[in-house]
Amino acid sequence: MPLYHTDDQTMLSDTVGQFMAEEGAIAKQLRHWRDRDCKDGFGHGLWKQFAEMGFTGILVGEDDGGLGMGHVEAGIVLEEIGRNLTPSPFLTSAVLAGTALQHGSNDVRGRWLPGLVSGESVFAVAIDEGAKHRPERIKTRAEKSGNGFRLSGRKDFVVYGGSADMIVVAARTSGADDDTDGITLFAVPKDVSGMSHDAVRLVDSSMATHTTFDNVELDGDAVIGEVDGGREILNKVLMAGRVGAAAEGVGVARGAMDMTVDYLKQRKQFGKLIGEFQALQHRAAHLYSEVEIARAVTIKAQQLLDAGSEKADLMASVAKAKVGKAAGLAVKEGVQMHGGIGMTDEYDIGLYMKRDRALAEFMGDVYYHAGRVAEMSGY
Repeated sequence: MPLYHTDDQTMLSDTVGQFMAEEGAIAKQLRHWRDRDCKDGFGHGLWKQFAEMGFTGILVGEDDGGLGMGHVEAGIVLEEIGRNLTPSPFLTSAVLAGTALQHGSNDVRGRWLPGLVSGESVFAVAIDEGAKHRPERIKTRAEKSGNGFRLSGRKDFVVYGGSADMIVVAARTSGADDDTDGITLFAVPKDVSGMSHDAVRLVDSSMATHTTFDNVELDGDAVIGEVDGGREILNKVLMAGRVGAAAEGVGVARGAMDMTVDYLKQRKQFGKLIGEFQALQHRAAHLYSEVEIARAVTIKAQQLLDAGSEKADLMASVAKAKVGKAAGLAVKEGVQMHGGIGMTDEYDIGLYMKRDRALAEFMGDVYYHAGRVAEMSGY
């Protein structure tokens, strides 16, 4: 498959790009909600607009009211979100939670997917249980209780957990903490008794929570998929999230790169535009190459995921690792080439660096995924 978009995907990219530039711009969204210390960290009005555009149901099947598109198309939306630093629950709701719910029963899908498609609901996913992304180890327990389960444990850095109408929780229903099997996914409504949130504002001004489950009673209908059989679904959620985060990271990298190149064409030093200095031209060219490679790898991962390929898991980690390096380079070069003003809040380039730092850790950092690639490749 070619590592570029089809005509239809290019049309979608043009539509999303124009919409995000107008409605999701930094001044209109990120700075607006950050400066007001918004408890949600995003605008619900924009989320409704996402739904009107069809974005919220982009991965939801047509039978459930969605568009029935794939991860390439979702990645187009995420890249523009990243380029404009638009605060949005799209990745957690439409991609992560949406992927999990696709594998639920008719009752689960019927209860939660309409709210996602309409933009009335926001979802979160609770997987990590520490400072680092280590989904292989799940300690949170769900024990049988009557016709349902009793959920106990703590999840960390649940992005938009405090704003979510429902949280998809990965819990252990059997076995030891490190066992592969024995995982079950649950759809936990926001109003259950025993669930509490400790809200934290992340470096990029987005909101997350440390969420505690203190003997939370859930009925059997909360189960997504099969009891003890949630690892397969969880792996699909993780692949979707990693590829989605990579796509947003490409957008962050391209946004920072474009801003920096524009600055090189405007700033004068020693009577010349600084973009005329060969040293900066070389660095800009190198950055462009790295970002384009990262974008190509991400498109490949999206295509493999849509095709159901067994290589999708490997390529998802390749994409997340490569984008982590490229986006990190883009924001660092951006701040440095801007000089002293790059360190000020007045200029947006520093906001790209903050978003990169948060996104780099989400769903596993460069080192985690480089290790996975080495392990899956037999090294």
